[in-house]
Amino acid sequence: MKSEDYYYASTNPGPVDDSVLYDQEKHVSAAVWEGQERGALRCHEHTSKLDRWLLTDKQIELVKKAGFGYLRLIPAISLDNPLISALVERWRKETNTFHMTVGEMTVSLEDVAYLLGLPIDGEPVIGVTYTTCDSICVKYLGRSPDSGYTSGGMVKLSWLKETFSECSENASIEEVECNTRAYLLYLIGSTIFSTTTGNKVPVMYLPLFENFDVAGKYAWGAAALSFLYRALGNAAIRSQSTISGCLTLLQCWSYYHLNVGRPKLHHDPIHECFPFVLRWKGKHSGPTSNRDVAFYRKALDCLKPTDVDWCPYANISHTVIPENILNQLILGRSKTMLICFDKAERHLPDRCLRQFGMHQTIPEEVHMWERKTRGVDGGVNLSGKLEAELNEWANRRFHVVEAEEDLDEGEYMNWYFRITRRVVGRPVSIAAEFERLNAALRDIAHIADTLLTHGMDEQQIQSVTRIRYKAHECLRDQIGSSITVNVENSENDVGKRIRGKERVRRRSVSKRRRKDDDPDEYYALTSCTNNNNNNAQSHLYSPAVADDVDGGQLYHVENEVVLPPQHLCLDVNDVAKDCEEADVDQLSHGSEESPGGPHAAHSSLENTEDVTCQTDNTIAA
Repeated sequence: MKSEDYYYASTNPGPVDDSVLYDQEKHVSAAVWEGQERGALRCHEHTSKLDRWLLTDKQIELVKKAGFGYLRLIPAISLDNPLISALVERWRKETNTFHMTVGEMTVSLEDVAYLLGLPIDGEPVIGVTYTTCDSICVKYLGRSPDSGYTSGGMVKLSWLKETFSECSENASIEEVECNTRAYLLYLIGSTIFSTTTGNKVPVMYLPLFENFDVAGKYAWGAAALSFLYRALGNAAIRSQSTISGCLTLLQCWSYYHLNVGRPKLHHDPIHECFPFVLRWKGKHSGPTSNRDVAFYRKALDCLKPTDVDWCPYANISHTVIPENILNQLILGRSKTMLICFDKAERHLPDRCLRQFGMHQTIPEEVHMWERKTRGVDGGVNLSGKLEAELNEWANRRFHVVEAEEDLDEGEYMNWYFRITRRVVGRPVSIAAEFERLNAALRDIAHIADTLLTHGMDEQQIQSVTRIRYKAHECLRDQIGSSITVNVENSENDVGKRIRGKERVRRRSVSKRRRKDDDPDEYYALTSCTNNNNNNAQSHLYSPAVADDVDGGQLYHVENEVVLPPQHLCLDVNDVAKDCEEADVDQLSHGSEESPGGPHAAHSSLENTEDVTCQTDNTIAA
């Protein structure tokens, strides 16, 4: 982002046109802009114990038939929680895309195929829901867990591992199949369908593994992406603190596409292994210990086109990619509905054409769709609830987006900057902005008080008087030493988030002079006060407390307490207008009797204009 664009975004982060991002107020970026930090998200992915499963050759063969031959090869990859959290701050569930400074990007079906090796074409992953585990586990696993290992229709991962992680070479076919189903349930519950419960997986997936050949015909990659989209959308709500889904996919997608937080490899990437997530296995070099959410947020706010690799797989030899995956890659550009039981999410590659080597055009409008939940009833086949979504998936091959030649992306970027949230973090903190604003207001009031009006005409005197009146009224609305504030602070796990309860007790609250008070009487009083420097200082810096101020809206600036901008009564545009009306030459001439001489008076007016302009920019922020 150019410096002038970044400055504009820092004062008006957007969206200017909210027709696309209509849920902005609920989004975490709105909370961050208001100074409400939530810290790094708790990331739920449970891959650390996958290598403790000892699979026999027969089991591995069944796992491959079911479509998970490559997913099982992916080792546990250390998650960068702050990086994932910063990416979530740019995810928009209205479009299922990341809104970056360079345009929209997303994790596509193509990425899932390349990175995880899961099939992205086939039957939708959908079936019957369950509210208990006993009968379904007995049918497909041969035994049921104790009550302490279940919760509704979910079973603990620990029970699956403790009970089924070892299978004898001489086991019967039935026992091998039961142990393999348990492993597959553990595998998907640890990776692509990990939940925020931390250690449980729904048993509703088990019937899909009844026949391993049939299981291999499901579009597991599309289901994994639907699950991740829903998880990202939920985590992007300002009140959330956790995220689930296949976070290894999300993090490695970022490593391939963005030069942000990307570790240095200890091996030559020319010799690629499939799936491509394996590029990032093992330990990497590069500083990460001091990289918190704010670090990555700033990096994404300042993201440049040169930091983006739109087509990272273009230079990788396709000879390592299995033929069945290659044949499905065309669906990476399918504009369709992704389905994973009750989670139906839109896949919108037309918003991210540059990821497919195409020029980006203004995409079609995204109509709001109802995100359904499976409810609490058991034995419900969700196919009846998702009939429209299933039809859209059935027609996926008829909605593959195509390229348009010789397009100028300037029109798209102009449109995009109007509908997007351009930055997430404030370049200057709220506390610093209010501190600067208060200082500027004091400067304006001081200059207006010390400026002599001798030699001015009536209009110029009225302009100076109006500036003085508004500056003092604004200062009177600030909270001074008459309020005692006690704050109980507690820091979160990263030391960034602050919560507090404030108890405000008001003492000796002076009566507020309202806007409709007689200004002539007021200025007569301030004129007399200015004859004494000590009294003038007291008049300028002893503000009264407005009766209608909400104590919960106070901001703390070091040892001071100031109000948010909606309580500042100064209209800076009016002040700037009045400054322009006062002729600089005549004001300088009329100030020859000032202690500093004519040059001092002229300098004072220049400072007045500079401070007014500075304040204008600050309030706009």
